[in-house]
Amino acid sequence: MARPRLDPARLALARFGLGVSTALSDADLAAIGRDPKGALLAELNAPERPLGAEPVSSSEAGAQERAFQQQQNAERAANRMQGPPAPPTGPQVQGPPAPPPANPIQGLVQAELIARYGRASDPVIGIRERLVWFWSNHFCVSMDKGGLVRVIAGSYEREAIRRHVTGSFAAMLMATTRHPAMIAYLDNGRSIGPNSVAGRRQNRGLNENLAREILELHTLGVNGGYSQQDVTAFATMLTGWTIGQPNDPDAVPFRFRFNPRTHEPGPKTVLGRTYPEGEEGGLTLLGDLARHPATSLHIATKLVRHFVADQPPQALVSTVSKAFSASAGDLKATVRALVEAELSWTMPETKLRQPVEWVVALHRGLGLAPDIGRIQRALNVLGQPTWRVTSPKGFPDETAPWLDGLAQRVDVANLFARIVPAAQNPLAIAERLLGPSASPETRQAIRRAESPQQALTLALLSPEFLRR
Repeated sequence: MARPRLDPARLALARFGLGVSTALSDADLAAIGRDPKGALLAELNAPERPLGAEPVSSSEAGAQERAFQQQQNAERAANRMQGPPAPPTGPQVQGPPAPPPANPIQGLVQAELIARYGRASDPVIGIRERLVWFWSNHFCVSMDKGGLVRVIAGSYEREAIRRHVTGSFAAMLMATTRHPAMIAYLDNGRSIGPNSVAGRRQNRGLNENLAREILELHTLGVNGGYSQQDVTAFATMLTGWTIGQPNDPDAVPFRFRFNPRTHEPGPKTVLGRTYPEGEEGGLTLLGDLARHPATSLHIATKLVRHFVADQPPQALVSTVSKAFSASAGDLKATVRALVEAELSWTMPETKLRQPVEWVVALHRGLGLAPDIGRIQRALNVLGQPTWRVTSPKGFPDETAPWLDGLAQRVDVANLFARIVPAAQNPLAIAERLLGPSASPETRQAIRRAESPQQALTLALLSPEFLRR
């Protein structure tokens, strides 16, 4: 038997938001249900609120990471100078082990996670947060790179993504490309123009990683009409785009720096247009890429695939693409076109919630505070650890790659069901989470459960809660 469609409020919360929250009253849900498009657009138009106790900037985090590394290097050098410890003599009293040295890196990462998932618990639909996650995955970096990227992946999301999430795509593109996290992640600091002052002395050459990923993943798309020659020319334009170091008198430490000594001299031609040498040439090209028709189609397709359907309806892609082009890449206008389109609401709920969407929906729906350790453990088990993508492509947006993790979701759902006080009625919780969309089969399975915990687990694993 086909299950009922989600009611308008829960469809808005699941497809475009973060799920039903116990902090949303029945009156709130009723208001969303009466005008789901209006509720989403009102949230989209609302000014961005501060994150509360906002973590430190990327430059400050980089300075702390550098100081910690220097401290560790000095301690290792001192230990080598002292040689191995002398063997003990006489009777020994075994005391408690010395505590490990304080690691500020863990504190920096923890603060970013608290800010991110604290915001996700706010009593709103959550469309702005979903957009932050979408664009953070589109312009992704990975903590697994180590070093500076591990420390500033969270501040990168705040500074380059969140700040522009309802602004200009061109501004977001430039912010992400010039951010130290992206430059370090894709090794652009190591890219040196062969004919630059530094290149002639060091006999080092180009690194094409950043140029290739901007064209293939961030703007035009894999079939966007560029060639290998364009990639190489673009890479020469991006030489000199690096990160300021503490010992550099001409730079702000751990901020973007253009270094003319490593920049490839001379004009460059990309996609049939010639650009001047210097930083300005690269900025102009980024602006052209942001306005390119292939970029419009690529971004529209990704948005529709992420929010609506694995196989994006071409009519809906066209609507969103036209809004992107007509507004010169205004992201608020682009998302407004997606929300207002009827196809966004009539397509069946066939997409599986990604692990992060599902885990956050569990917290919101069960009224649990965002425990960062619990969230991270669940996401590690489910294959979507925060800011730890396995490639520059980001985590997949399609359903199929996440199906293998359904067995692990059973374990996670059982864990969450045990956390909920036994006094709470699982039928009432299920009704709150699923509403009138719960099928007769789901309701019957919950009623026949052998325990309240099993009943709640079944609700959390129901098709109505897993899919959007």
